[in-house]
Amino acid sequence: MSPISRLSIAEQTAAHLREGFQEGRWSGTLPGVLVLAAELGVSPPTLRVALGELEAEGLLVPHGKGRSRTIADAATTRHALRVGILIHDVPMEARTQDGLVQQIQHDLETAGHVAFFTRKSQAQLGHRLRRIKAMVAKTPADAWIVAAGSREVLKWFSGEAVPCLALYGRTGGLPLARTGPNKVPAYQAATRQLIELGHHRIALITRRARRKPTPGEVERAFLHELVAHGIPTGDFNLPDWKETPEGFSDLLENLFRATPPTALIIEEEPRLLAAMAFLLRKGIKVPDQVSLVSTDDDSLDWCHPGFAHMTWDTTLIVRRVVRWVAAVGRGRPDCKVINYPAEFVPGGSIGPVPR
Repeated sequence: MSPISRLSIAEQTAAHLREGFQEGRWSGTLPGVLVLAAELGVSPPTLRVALGELEAEGLLVPHGKGRSRTIADAATTRHALRVGILIHDVPMEARTQDGLVQQIQHDLETAGHVAFFTRKSQAQLGHRLRRIKAMVAKTPADAWIVAAGSREVLKWFSGEAVPCLALYGRTGGLPLARTGPNKVPAYQAATRQLIELGHHRIALITRRARRKPTPGEVERAFLHELVAHGIPTGDFNLPDWKETPEGFSDLLENLFRATPPTALIIEEEPRLLAAMAFLLRKGIKVPDQVSLVSTDDDSLDWCHPGFAHMTWDTTLIVRRVVRWVAAVGRGRPDCKVINYPAEFVPGGSIGPVPR
């Protein structure tokens, strides 16, 4: 599925200028704001936002108020870094599909950096901080990107000298850069729609790092939405389970043994596929007997009718990561949390509660 374009006029202007710098349409000193704004057909305030973005990337050098900016020499402003990428599940090299993290690696290498995946993922290290620390200590890197790290892991990275950016993960209150989708509105919309269809027995299946020691932001939004509609909540709605294929199978067996859920919201594609295989094996029809919502949109393009899912513009996330690494190369890493809006897309995998 093609990402939804949400570029502002200022971002489009910055992209146009960036491309122009690369192609040599502008060089040396940039024209003044009023002249350049008229040339590009945008307002001066919009242009100033775009110029500020390019300054942050190191592509423009400011010289004070009222003075023209100069275009930086890429050879002196870009510093090649070794960027380590620590993912959550299986080694990314073992995956055949293109995804967000592969795109980040590609764009970082296009920018002149060396981006590499660690020899083992967090899951392969048992999510044990001691083992993760030992591997990181043996892996030379100028910057780290940690995908879907636990609170414990991200807290440790936030205290290290090497800059780190959390791709997803629970960073609230930590001095750590973070980017990813803001799924809270999407979770709320999905839960409301299921309730409107008559569903009261809704289970959200998510990773332990999202549930423990306390539910994460989107999990709390889900539970609060249920309570707001007068639906009592408990362990059934946010069940605990062992994060193995066998543990996931046991979870589904237990959920459907007595009073089964009428709707499942499932995090991440592998578990969605496993749940669909389980339902097929049990002869449980979607959406006639149970509704399904995916919190992602990976590999759902070919579903007909469309699958209910959540989606966001991954290009904005990739761009944020590349800019953050560029800032690290200039000695100016930030600890900003910059998330991008996700939305809920209804589909044929949800329907009225079965009678």
